Amino acid sequence: MAKAKTIFICQSCGYQAPKWLGRCPDCQGWGTLVEELVGEEATPEGTRQRWGVEEAPRAIGDVAEEEEGPRLPTRLEEFNRVLGGGIVAGSVVLLGGDPGIGKSTLMFQCLYTLAAQGKRCLYISAEESLRQTKLRAKRLGAVSDGLFVAAETSLERIIQGVEELSPQVLVIDSIQSIYTSQLGSAPGSISQVRETSGRLTYLAKGLGVATFLVGHVTKDGAIAGPRVLEHIVDTVLYMERSADSPFRILRAVKNRFGSTNEIGVFEMKEEGLQEVTNPSEIFLAERPTGTSGSTVMASMEGTRPILVEIQALVAPTAFAVPKRMAMGVDYNRLSLLVAVMEKKVGINLSHQDIFANVAGGLRIEEPAVDLGVVVAVASSHLDKVIPAGMVVFGEVGLAGEVRGVSFGEQRVREAARLGFKSCILPRSSAQGIKPPKGMELITVRDLREVWDKLF
Repeated sequence: MAKAKTIFICQSCGYQAPKWLGRCPDCQGWGTLVEELVGEEATPEGTRQRWGVEEAPRAIGDVAEEEEGPRLPTRLEEFNRVLGGGIVAGSVVLLGGDPGIGKSTLMFQCLYTLAAQGKRCLYISAEESLRQTKLRAKRLGAVSDGLFVAAETSLERIIQGVEELSPQVLVIDSIQSIYTSQLGSAPGSISQVRETSGRLTYLAKGLGVATFLVGHVTKDGAIAGPRVLEHIVDTVLYMERSADSPFRILRAVKNRFGSTNEIGVFEMKEEGLQEVTNPSEIFLAERPTGTSGSTVMASMEGTRPILVEIQALVAPTAFAVPKRMAMGVDYNRLSLLVAVMEKKVGINLSHQDIFANVAGGLRIEEPAVDLGVVVAVASSHLDKVIPAGMVVFGEVGLAGEVRGVSFGEQRVREAARLGFKSCILPRSSAQGIKPPKGMELITVRDLREVWDKLF
């Protein structure tokens, strides 16, 4: 039997080195290598878990088909939307977010709604005592006979409790605090996170228990042990917020049972998280009227259209190099669009500071935001007010053309539902769209047509 040996493992990326290094050669992190025990003595024989069953390989056409079992819907429709319609039995979901953002609150509210439907739920608190957990439940009004709680950090005792209780939904809060005595490393290390999450995943698949793993976020904004956890679980959810904002955005970045890039919007209140069923009205609630540099853009988050306000401020610079700042949109994209405006439209912005912002703290990644940014910047520079009842969307190319984007009809219908009267959109996206009653579609091919119609 091989003897146990010690190696040094980076706690950020998992890089292994035979001796201690001050800086990780892989992720370039300082002071991240920690000594851990590996080998047969570190992982005794019989503790390794087997994945799958002993079956000979067969043709895929001979594999028996199984219908997807019914999902467990919670009473939080925003949460159901992000998961793809509800909780899948036997699935493993990783939930990450900044400290204090509301991860535990969201999990407690979801378990309470499931327990109220007669489902047996188990909440494992690895960082709080049972008394603290009870106080949280009373504050949220989430006390139910079907919701069981335990304060435990030992993986072996957690597995024993799950096998005895046989819950339908299990929450581990948080995975970095769980340890197994079969490893000599400290809780939260790469080895512990890999082993505990792997065995919990094996348990979830074997017993059909829907499992949620709550993960901490590092200074870089990634879940601690990110690549280890994200490859193991079925779904990865991130909870985000902007500074001093009561709104929380739950985003799916990986989902084996639904669409990715779906978002759910919640508002943090004293009694817990409340759903925001119409986020467009929230993001446009404080939009200024009669002011230049502001326009409304129709964005798509997953399958949901959301209208957001794009703000821009253009002011003369006092320095040789003008400043560019982007919040909610990509900085490089802003620089590219400014260059296209200067070259194709003839606006001189070389001596102007330009600031762009998406109001409400939402970040827009899709290219359809291009036309909104261009119109907002031009409006501020020319001091021309964009009509309050107008919405825009479209991608802008390097030649100044306005290119089509997907989901054009959904964007137009959402704008009409909120009372907007006109929409500037790419000509190719307008094909086949029947304008809603009271909505005028203004189609454009390039930025010069946009200038002719607006400025």
